[in-house]
Amino acid sequence: EITIPAARVPAFRAGKALKEAVK
Repeated sequence: EITIPAARVPAFRAGKALKEAVK
């Protein structure tokens, strides 16, 4: 079972997108 807070999902996606943008 995945136990990732719904509020953390947007931040996680934003961080991933930011990492890709920096690349």
